[in-house]
Amino acid sequence: MQNKVEEFNAYRAKMNEKLLEDNNKLIKRIFNLDTNAFMEGTLDVKTKELLGLVASAVLRCDDCVKYHLESVQKAGGSKTEVMETLSIATLIGGTIVIPHLRRAYEYWECLEENPTSKVE
Repeated sequence: MQNKVEEFNAYRAKMNEKLLEDNNKLIKRIFNLDTNAFMEGTLDVKTKELLGLVASAVLRCDDCVKYHLESVQKAGGSKTEVMETLSIATLIGGTIVIPHLRRAYEYWECLEENPTSKVE
């Protein structure tokens, strides 16, 4: 299952590099805004990433869910924190979120197999 994490990160890194090499000013600003929004502030990084996880699950973006799961793990989040967060997301988003909940649970299991996964 670890291969899923490696494949996701390799694809994400490759495509982010291509997008940024294209030198589109607006895309670069959006990437920068995203990076800065999830930095330590009044809210700690883990809390911000858990919030990002809720929004991503409700919006049904599997790539975003994976990214935030990895970021939560990197920030020291636990499985119980992730599951409580995903429970809130499923409550807010409704039953249509359940397939994304399943995939998020599976991806968290992959991350648990390799807790040193690096988020880029």
